Amino acid sequence: MRRDTFLKSLAALAAGSGLPLAALANGPAVKMMVPANPGGGWDTTGRALGKAMQDAGLAASVAYENKGGAAGALGLAQFVNASKGDPNALMVMGAVMLGGIITGKPPVTLSQATPIARLTSEYNVFVLPSNSPFKTMKDVVEAMKKDPGSVKWGGGSRGSTEHIAAAMIAREAGIDASKINYVPFRGGGEATAAILGGNVSIGGSGFSEFAQYIEAGKMRPIAVTSASRLTGKQSKDIPTLKEMGINVEIGNWRGVYAAPGITPAQRKALTDLVLATVKSKSWTDALEKNDWTPAVLSGPAFDEFVDREFASLRAVMVKSGMV
Repeated sequence: MRRDTFLKSLAALAAGSGLPLAALANGPAVKMMVPANPGGGWDTTGRALGKAMQDAGLAASVAYENKGGAAGALGLAQFVNASKGDPNALMVMGAVMLGGIITGKPPVTLSQATPIARLTSEYNVFVLPSNSPFKTMKDVVEAMKKDPGSVKWGGGSRGSTEHIAAAMIAREAGIDASKINYVPFRGGGEATAAILGGNVSIGGSGFSEFAQYIEAGKMRPIAVTSASRLTGKQSKDIPTLKEMGINVEIGNWRGVYAAPGITPAQRKALTDLVLATVKSKSWTDALEKNDWTPAVLSGPAFDEFVDREFASLRAVMVKSGMV
């Protein structure tokens, strides 16, 4: 982004916030809501985005707040109620939140906040504890056929993409998806601890959340939900579900929303801030480190994408017997 364009956006942000432009010369003091517990994908995304803003000199400071639970619905409610009209507030969100809204029907929904941009996309990787008796996803499926409840799936909140993927795998194997034993966690850190402790049979999330444990031999990856194999140095050898004859493909994505009640000029200023940030070296480094695929989308195109995703996820969840 040209510097003069960004300065115009800062001027709009300053006007909307009542602060002089000089106070925002190094960017705004951003408040980042992470609607999940520390250690998961949203937390990693929010902190990487905030770090990139500061490293690029686009934000004077970034304050983070974690509020996990109900697929992000608890954090969303707090964000909507406490941040109304705040031109410096952002919230991390993504496909998981949409799924949670569909299953949980919370009183506060995304339509009450302000869309800013999609940032990344990735696919779920399923892993086993290192001492698991299972070796492959086919072993897991065979055990489920004998007794669906004997296999404990661990992942994000109900309605998350890993929950949907587990239901789709069951359906493809001729298993009643409503009988799968899915254990939801409030954040990636809790799910990771459960997998490492052998408290679940199999766990799912983005590769970046498991990478260090896979490298250390504490987890064994057995499948990825992409159409073709991932290309990262650590992830390229993980087989797809389709390779194993399980016709399941589902992706995850993450983005950011702003507070309700901000002006069009303030929305544009925040959008420009985010778009400038994702062009920075710090953000590019985060993409590579976490094996994220850049998937930047903003403006009306992002609004329309979210609407389509709601409809698509609902259709998949209905077909899988989740709603």
